[in-house]
Amino acid sequence: MPPKKLLDQLRDAVRLKHYSLRTEKTYVEWARRYILFHDKRHPRKMGVPEIEAFLTHLAAERSVSAATHNQALSAILFLYREVLGIDLPESVDTLWVRSDRPLPTVLSKEEARQIIGLMSGTPQLMIKLIYGGGLRLTECLRLRVKDLDFEYRQIVVRKGKGDRDRYTILPESLAPILKDHLESVRVLHHRDIAEGFGRVYMPPALEQKYPNASREWIWQYVFPAPRRSIDPRTGIERRHHLSGSGLQKAVKRAAQKAGIPKRVSPHTFRHSFATHLLEDGYDIRTVQELLGHKDVKTTMIYTHVLRRGPMAVKSPLDW
Repeated sequence: MPPKKLLDQLRDAVRLKHYSLRTEKTYVEWARRYILFHDKRHPRKMGVPEIEAFLTHLAAERSVSAATHNQALSAILFLYREVLGIDLPESVDTLWVRSDRPLPTVLSKEEARQIIGLMSGTPQLMIKLIYGGGLRLTECLRLRVKDLDFEYRQIVVRKGKGDRDRYTILPESLAPILKDHLESVRVLHHRDIAEGFGRVYMPPALEQKYPNASREWIWQYVFPAPRRSIDPRTGIERRHHLSGSGLQKAVKRAAQKAGIPKRVSPHTFRHSFATHLLEDGYDIRTVQELLGHKDVKTTMIYTHVLRRGPMAVKSPLDW
């Protein structure tokens, strides 16, 4: 049996680490571009000078951002370390670039209400969850039925950024709406089962340990896609969760219709969640835990956009 191609080996290594499909596609694409840039030379025959040349090309000719620069470097280092088993010299660490974090765009409470009021249906429910619980878009999309605890009014966020679990708020006002929504999802799930489907994606370890769990109601996505699709990794037809692009477009349309002169995305509502809690006097450590930040310094950025707070200064013109 011939050995696998290099990019297929890279895919296998990414899957072994249980990285997301998005990360897999990103890493493979950067590795492909790196190899093509150097006229299809094998990475084993290249090293730090070639990596630096590729990154210089991205910065000088493609004008990529610092975040994109670091993403490309991360993918290439993964290829060398995890696939080829090559430890590059320490000088490769000098190729990382510092990415200054801009201040987040934050909506006022009235602006948030305006945008939400101009939305409807599932997109409105999703943005209410993001704003009401401080969720990231992907965290909202990946919610499963078992992650909603109506008794204790909390959401369990599984494998959030940094691969950590956490609890956050399930807004009391959303409980009846969510329950109605889940009833329609249950009908869809029962229809899938009747047609010989009904299984959802499960983490590989859980799939092996509980082979029948993927058909159970509690493991179904809260926001399932309208149609079943073929899993690109396994070739299995099943129903995945919604894509984030639909919600992003719905939020953008509502913000434009409301006439709000800010660049608004679903993540803006997470920023607004944090800022509004701090405005209302909640402790920054509490907000840190709800957001799932590893370091409180990350949460501190929201004190810079408060109208009042620990770093607020009143203008002498307003005295």
